[in-house]
Amino acid sequence: MTRLLILLSTLLLATACTQAPQQPSDATTPPEPAVQESFSVLFGGTKVGQLTVSGSAQQLSIDYGFENNGRGASSQESLTLTTQGIPTQWQINGKTTFGNAVDEQFSVDGDIASWTSAAGKGSEGGATGKMYVAQNASPYSSYLYVNAILKGENDTLPALPAGQMTLSKVADYTFNTTQNNVPARIVALGGIALDPTYLALNEDNQLMALLSPRFTLIRDGFESADADLRQIATELNASRFKDIAERVTHSFDKPVRINNVRLFEPEALALTSLSSVVVQGDRIVSVDAPVTDFSSDEVIIDGAGGTLVPGLFEMHGHMSDNRALLNVIAGVTSVRDMGNEIDVIETLVNNIESGVLIGPRITRSGFIEGVSKFSNATGEMADSEERALELVREYAAMDGYKQIKIYSSVNGEWVPAMAQEAHKLGLKVMGHVPAFSTVDEMIYAGYDEVTHINQVMLSWVLDRSEDTRTLFRITGMKRFADLDLQSEKVQSTIKLMSERNIAVDPTIVIHEFGLTARNGETRAGMRDYINNMPISVQRSAKVALLNVADENEDKEYKAAFEKVLQTLSMMHKRGIFIVPGTDLGGAFELHRELELFTQIGMSPAQAVRRGSYDMANYLGYGDDLGSIEAGKLADFFLISGDPTADIKAIKTPSMVSFGGRIFFPSEVYPEFGIQPFTRAPSIINN
Repeated sequence: MTRLLILLSTLLLATACTQAPQQPSDATTPPEPAVQESFSVLFGGTKVGQLTVSGSAQQLSIDYGFENNGRGASSQESLTLTTQGIPTQWQINGKTTFGNAVDEQFSVDGDIASWTSAAGKGSEGGATGKMYVAQNASPYSSYLYVNAILKGENDTLPALPAGQMTLSKVADYTFNTTQNNVPARIVALGGIALDPTYLALNEDNQLMALLSPRFTLIRDGFESADADLRQIATELNASRFKDIAERVTHSFDKPVRINNVRLFEPEALALTSLSSVVVQGDRIVSVDAPVTDFSSDEVIIDGAGGTLVPGLFEMHGHMSDNRALLNVIAGVTSVRDMGNEIDVIETLVNNIESGVLIGPRITRSGFIEGVSKFSNATGEMADSEERALELVREYAAMDGYKQIKIYSSVNGEWVPAMAQEAHKLGLKVMGHVPAFSTVDEMIYAGYDEVTHINQVMLSWVLDRSEDTRTLFRITGMKRFADLDLQSEKVQSTIKLMSERNIAVDPTIVIHEFGLTARNGETRAGMRDYINNMPISVQRSAKVALLNVADENEDKEYKAAFEKVLQTLSMMHKRGIFIVPGTDLGGAFELHRELELFTQIGMSPAQAVRRGSYDMANYLGYGDDLGSIEAGKLADFFLISGDPTADIKAIKTPSMVSFGGRIFFPSEVYPEFGIQPFTRAPSIINN
């Protein structure tokens, strides 16, 4: 699950933890004890890595690494710290989750700080007392930041290259072991990324754990607290987003008329004349001509000649509460979750449906993975065909699941029985092509949809013995550069997909990221948003996903992406159904995915229709979603431009209606440190 690993890597590589530094020894002070700490990295309850810290309070060495889903990050760090715990020297070497080399350096000379990272070089004067935010540090960095704040005079600390860190206590917790109980407090570190980072500290301000809903970094010997800590993180996130929801949700006790707007009409692939749309409760009750005499019985929202677009669908999400909110605010009101821990997704759906959190309508997928040393720690694991069939039945018995997703370590020989059982129980079948299998075999076995375009194309360039459970399923794509799309093996698969109505979820945007992003350059998918993002996001947007060894490999990867686009263009012409998903969280990334659809042969209007009306019908929601019509659910968003002429117009909604609840992105984005893109429309008779 790429999106999950990207999220794990971002949190782990942008945050950190350490033991509280002590005052340096002098002639009257006894020598300090050496620092020696060790922490486990757990993902979904499974240990996937280790982090160790050694040295002294002001000279630290950190060794970190994890492996999950056939890939992983590792790093070695050395730091020199002031008595306040602020680094004056910081060297980081290693690799990111997808293999991009890390060689990051930071130093202070007098009052001038200088740094070099994958995003580029920088320097700044007046650096005394400021904390450098490392781009590719281990998880230990979050605790370094927290410790420095605790040693300061207040709960804030200025940061480099920009911004300010904040610290607040959010909960108490006691670590229970067979030997003793360790009282702790949980703190929130903010100001670095879109969301706070939660850490547990003992009474001596030593790190006990870094916690999130899906993973923990936890002191050795206290791993039994993992489930508790992940639940606490889930509750803290829910509390934060509940508070945001209460402040930014506009619900009205009388009908709401969005006046003076054109509607995107998906069947006509055109805009209507100026109209007004009346919403009462969660439904559209009428579509009328614009009004000029405003009734006191209605709330009027002035659309100012803009366009209403039906809510979009993200077809390859891995939802969390922060991503849920960001999707809705971007006009993405429905998400197909392509694999999650059952407890995580069930809690999220319940919170959204009860109105506690803001989030999209979620269609769930049953994630089934095989057991191997390369297994993805997310989802349910099968060690036999019978267990795989049991999992199919279990997912079918739960509400909200419309399909199963088969992952890379599943034995391909089990798939015919799995698909037969799934279809019998009313579930669609989709997923990766299991290792040592081919896409044609999976289609014959019963797939309805193939996940990721590389999973299709790798069958054309790899030998059966080559293992796609590893990072090779990404790096092996450079062989696409020399692929003959008119060859018999390619055309045979295309013909088979067309004849059997096999859909493909290509996730073009993540392949664009992997194959074309380069260190120091803002990646294509972020260029339209970059200046509005927090500094940490801006820096991350300038980091490659993969390691690019040399100029020749650079050309191969870029040529491979062009071959991806050519393949999808050919598929589109042959009538193969292509669905828009990102595996990068949706929201802004889904806007880019639909923009890329215009590079494979769709017009802007066709791309918007594919992301809304077509997906509603594909998932069986056409009676309620996909178009702006009386009687349908009020899921739509307001933009100023014409998306049939310029697909980029969808990128800046000024208002979103989700089931009749109204949201203005300009009120929400500052909660994430994002500068709003537009102003909210005027409201009359509120």
